[in-house]
Amino acid sequence: MITRLSRLFLRTLRDDPADAEVPSHKLLVRAGYVRRVAPGVYSWLPLGLRTLRKIEDVVRQEMDATGAQEISLPALLPREPYETTNRWTEYGPGLFRLKDRKGGDYLLGPTHEELFALTVKGEYNSYKDLPVTLYQIQTKYRDEERPRAGILRGREFVMKDSYSFDIDDDGLTNSYATHRKAYQAIFDRLDVEYVIVAATSGAMGGSASEEFLAASPVGEDTYVRCVESGYAANVEAVVTPAPAPLPIEGQAAAVEYDTPNTPTIATLVDWANEAKVLDRTVTAADTLKNVMVKLRHPDGKTEILGIGVPGDREVDDKRLGAAVEPAEVELLTEADFAANPFLVKGYIGPKGLAANGVRYLVDPRVVDGTAWITGADVAGKHVV
Repeated sequence: MITRLSRLFLRTLRDDPADAEVPSHKLLVRAGYVRRVAPGVYSWLPLGLRTLRKIEDVVRQEMDATGAQEISLPALLPREPYETTNRWTEYGPGLFRLKDRKGGDYLLGPTHEELFALTVKGEYNSYKDLPVTLYQIQTKYRDEERPRAGILRGREFVMKDSYSFDIDDDGLTNSYATHRKAYQAIFDRLDVEYVIVAATSGAMGGSASEEFLAASPVGEDTYVRCVESGYAANVEAVVTPAPAPLPIEGQAAAVEYDTPNTPTIATLVDWANEAKVLDRTVTAADTLKNVMVKLRHPDGKTEILGIGVPGDREVDDKRLGAAVEPAEVELLTEADFAANPFLVKGYIGPKGLAANGVRYLVDPRVVDGTAWITGADVAGKHVV
C-alpha cells in the first residue's frame, strides 16, 4: 500500500529532544520514528514501525531457514513457573509484578524460558518428538532503574528469543552452532558492524554464553579483543589467568609499621619509599587495596563484602556485578562503618576481614605466596 507523503502521519523536529543523550535516540525522535511516552517506553510511528517490521522480517527469514518454528506466548505471566525456578526472587526489582482482582500474583514477562519449557512439556511426551526449536518475536518488560539511550535500554522492548530442545549434548552443540550462524546472517544482511564476544549468562543461566555487540562509540558495554589470537570477551566475562602460587618458605615475616596519615595508596607509597621498607622502589602495584561494598540479596538480606585488588587497579563495577548476581551492589554508608568498627577507613586489611567472617574476593593476581603492603586494621598502621 502506497501512502502519499502529504498524508503520511509524520512530524519531524528541528531540535534534539531534551532527554536524548546518544545520536541514535536524537535521530529517531527528530525524524519522527518514535515518541517517548514515559521513561523507557516509546511509541512507534509509521516510519519507525515500517523499519522495525522489515528488521523482524529479516530475523524471521533467517530463523525459519534453520527449521525453527515461530510461536507467540503471552506477556502477562503467572507467578508459579518463576517461583519454581526461583527467578521470581532472583530477578529482584527488575520484574514488573502485579496482582489481579482476585489477589493472584502475575508478572510482565522479562524473558520466557519457563514458558517455552512448559509449552513443550505440555505438547510432547517422548524424546522421539525431539529435537524441536521454537522462537518468538515479542514484547518484553524489565523495570530498568535508569532507562536511557532511547530504545536501546527501555522498560518495554521487542525481543526475538529462541529455544532448542535437544536429545543430547551433541544436539545442543549443533543447535547452538545453527543459531550462531543464523545471527551472523541476520547482522550481515542488516549491514551491522558487530563482534562476537564471550559473555556471562546472568539470571538466564546456561553453561556457555556469547554476545553479538555492535561496535559503537556510545553504549554501556565494553569488550576486549586480541587481534592475534581472536579472543574477545565482554569486560564482565574476561578470564584473567591466575599466576602459579609461590612458595611461602623463605619469605620475610609480616611486619606491622606505624604509618600515620596514609589513608590513600599515593600516601602509602610515599611512606614506603621514604621508610625504605623494600630493597627497591615501591609502586602502587606493591600495595593491596581492600574495597568494601554491601550486597543486597533478592530475599532482602544484606552482606558486607571485601574486594582485594593491587593498588594500581580499580574494581570493575560490571565484573563485580556479574560475579555476585543476583545480588545488587551498594556502597557502604557511614552507618555501616559505625556498625562495624573493625572497618577502619584507609587501613582495612584481609586479617580483620577474616577475623570477622567477611567474605573476601581477590583479583586473580593475588595468589598464595605473593607479598603486599596492606592495611593493619588499625588507624595509622599498615602491614608489610
